[in-house]
Amino acid sequence: MNSTAGQQLLMRDTFTMAFIKNFIVVLVWLLLSYINGSVVATFFRHQIFYEDPRYILFVHMVINDGVQLTVTIALFVVSYILYTISVGVCCFFILVAVFTTRSTPVNLAGMAMERYIAICYPLRHAQICTVRRAYMLIATIWLVSVLPDITDLFVTLATEPLSFFQTNVFCLRRNVFKDPVLLYKRHAFDGIYFSLVFLTLLCTYLRIVFAARALSTERTSANRATNTILLHGVQLLMCMLSYLSPSVEGILNIIFPGRILEIRFVNYLIVYILPRFLSPIIYGVRDKKFRKYLRRYFVCDGNSLL
Repeated sequence: MNSTAGQQLLMRDTFTMAFIKNFIVVLVWLLLSYINGSVVATFFRHQIFYEDPRYILFVHMVINDGVQLTVTIALFVVSYILYTISVGVCCFFILVAVFTTRSTPVNLAGMAMERYIAICYPLRHAQICTVRRAYMLIATIWLVSVLPDITDLFVTLATEPLSFFQTNVFCLRRNVFKDPVLLYKRHAFDGIYFSLVFLTLLCTYLRIVFAARALSTERTSANRATNTILLHGVQLLMCMLSYLSPSVEGILNIIFPGRILEIRFVNYLIVYILPRFLSPIIYGVRDKKFRKYLRRYFVCDGNSLL
């Protein structure tokens, strides 16, 4: 079994196939970077957005997704150009990718709670959801996202000699953080994180649905909020795909033997690239107020900004 895994790891694409894959990935990164950059620029250019906790949480997720996408694509390209890199550099890239990946579901839960308060407690929304508390929530998101996985580095520092960090490896998490205990810890925290986020999304969705039935004047706003939380649920499911992908890869490799490289590439696009399109769509395109400023800033001439 280990020899089979090792043979799969050593498999390399032809030059043409490697060029095509990297061209597609870099092209997608440029497209998403332009979209995310447009959203972030619109946010910071207009005071109406960066004084609203709703949009603060939104732009935080867009920036987070942009960093996560940049790091994972950098690792993808480096794996073809250099193939192996030093463990110390790999640790940095892996940890940044893990932190940003883990913070996305927690951010989704925070955004769902904000919509729940806005619909179910509209008179208290301005008091509860303040700009200061939005930044406090972001700090909390990073705290709970970093603490469980930074221990991987501490355990590795304690169990591996310093010379290990100067060696070169193919940059995968299992090649750097090798202690088997870390794998069990990771599965436990993943289960806790996604269960709590799922319950948060489910509870807020149901409460908003019940509130929409009771309200007559705010029914449209409530319906938009429920649709937004449903999209957050889709995002969460797509985030969970990254934890199911190894099993899916194994099954597909049995069905399509000898196609492991193609399977991994398609899996990479679906699991790590496609979900990053949703964040700008949920607020950047669906939100009328944000869409108006986004169109004014990037479609019209510069005089319309004045």
